[in-house]
Amino acid sequence: MAKQTTEADNELSPRDLAARAAWLSFVGGLTQDQIAAELGISRQRVQRLVARASAEGLVRVRIDHPIADCLTLERQLKARFGLQSAWVAPSLGEGSEPLTGIASFAAPVLERLFLGEKPRTIGLGTGRTLRMVIEHMQPVDGSRHKLVSLIGNVAPDGSASFFEVIMRLAEKVGAPHYQMAIPVAARTASELELFRSLPHVHAARTLASSADLAIVGIGQMDDNAPLLVDGFITREDHAELKAAGAVGEMLGHIFNGDGVYLDHPVNHRMVGVRVPTRSMSVLCVAGGTSKLLPLKAALTGKLMHGLITDETTARKLLKD
Repeated sequence: MAKQTTEADNELSPRDLAARAAWLSFVGGLTQDQIAAELGISRQRVQRLVARASAEGLVRVRIDHPIADCLTLERQLKARFGLQSAWVAPSLGEGSEPLTGIASFAAPVLERLFLGEKPRTIGLGTGRTLRMVIEHMQPVDGSRHKLVSLIGNVAPDGSASFFEVIMRLAEKVGAPHYQMAIPVAARTASELELFRSLPHVHAARTLASSADLAIVGIGQMDDNAPLLVDGFITREDHAELKAAGAVGEMLGHIFNGDGVYLDHPVNHRMVGVRVPTRSMSVLCVAGGTSKLLPLKAALTGKLMHGLITDETTARKLLKD
């Protein structure tokens, strides 16, 4: 006897059907029997479809319940460091990767920023953290805003930065975007002058300097410093900077334990924009043990106005 073909089979591809089954399960709260009746398929097939949706990354879980301890930490961070805003993601437990929890938690925060009706110019840093956050974002209509890079996106060997985020975010929010298609740092003062004189670089830097909001990560200056590992500074530069008191960097610009940018030749060669500028608000997304020292310094120096971090990092930042 031939298998009966249902309306759902005719109209939906297997992937579409999996997405619909997952939606009815996780969002609609229907039982598997109810989903089977709704879609005109068997209960066993519902199980397979929901499993497929999860396996293919179609299901992303968000918990919107406010967790009291995290809300308390947010208030304490704002009071202690004079922040305008703070968001603290619940800890995933000992030994877990903080970035995993931060990325899924920060994604809806950024989505809400782009849902604002007032057009804004939003400057962007680069890095592993921001890239992962954007991967967790859902598409939203942010076409009324502008996106602009705050930092160059070319490595010393001429390759594109692996953790560039502006194009990926532009795809998610549908906003016009302006890249800073230059190296992160110039090798000499004359090269810096040349880079900054290029019309497209001058235009991008001008727009970036006037951004209403900067969304950035933060880098440490230990032996695993991103600037060193990615080849933007030499080991000699790194040793000199450490001797001068360097503990962290934001957009390639290096600061000391008081959150003061160093007067050092390496800082003078950075091509991008140093934040904050003028009335720009800076939102930093960071967490984890390696980020504690640079975060504490940047908070002390008032280099940011908002912070998205995890519960463990927040507790350590508040502990003297």
